[in-house]
Amino acid sequence: MTLKVLEDFGFITVDNLPPALLPQLFKLISERPEASKQRGVVATVDIRNVSKNFVKVIDETSKAWPGGVVKVLFLTASDEELLRRYERTRRVHPLSHGRSTLEGILTERELLAPVLDRADIIIDTSLMDLHQHRERLVKEFFNQNDDGGISILISSFGYKYGVPQDSSFIMDVRCLPNPFYVDELKELTGQDEPVKEFLLKFPETHKCLELTKNFLDFFIPQFLNNVRSQLHISVGCTGGRHRSVAMAEWLGEIYSKIYSGVCVIHRDKGHGHQ
Repeated sequence: MTLKVLEDFGFITVDNLPPALLPQLFKLISERPEASKQRGVVATVDIRNVSKNFVKVIDETSKAWPGGVVKVLFLTASDEELLRRYERTRRVHPLSHGRSTLEGILTERELLAPVLDRADIIIDTSLMDLHQHRERLVKEFFNQNDDGGISILISSFGYKYGVPQDSSFIMDVRCLPNPFYVDELKELTGQDEPVKEFLLKFPETHKCLELTKNFLDFFIPQFLNNVRSQLHISVGCTGGRHRSVAMAEWLGEIYSKIYSGVCVIHRDKGHGHQ
């Protein structure tokens, strides 16, 4: 799915490439006359070929792609979701080796820990359908800042559906008054003005937003300058429809005036009236 989306938008795609061949691939493509007209190159790496020298390989790949930007995109999912996917497709996990699928998944996580630590972009696909996955990739690679991609992702979610695994910081707004219990607001979302107006009637909403902003004003530059190039701020309420959506919208408005590449998404807004 990921390769197909990026290929449709003009990327050269290569599947299951041994990591050691990445520098040669990027060097070869960069030397082609038409290289300047291409959007870029995407290569997936077979987990069975990931070595402890992966970070070194990425550094070498960056040198082989002069003038370009090399980023590591890491797609993840919960253990439960991965088990469901393997059961649904009836495929054998490549690292199970006669053991259970779960043991293969845990071995995979251990093996990929250095890659996860080096990743520039982390996307939790656990609760994404194909449309949401495509939308996230499009926002990530095609309509953001000049450096390419999202620098600050602000997402809303519902705790009843699970916490996004790729979160850098998690903000719990279940402490705020719940519009769900107001009949005329129940069918709306946090993107609708009546819901926002309802929440802003309460001093705790203003205090919550103020304290969150103070916290993020310190941590955002520290994180982006010293940890990785993307920060994911997740805001959660019970169902992910009212309070978390409104708070994510407000934070998006604030930080889009300060930083480029700010993106707001609402993971669970459409899961029904929670």
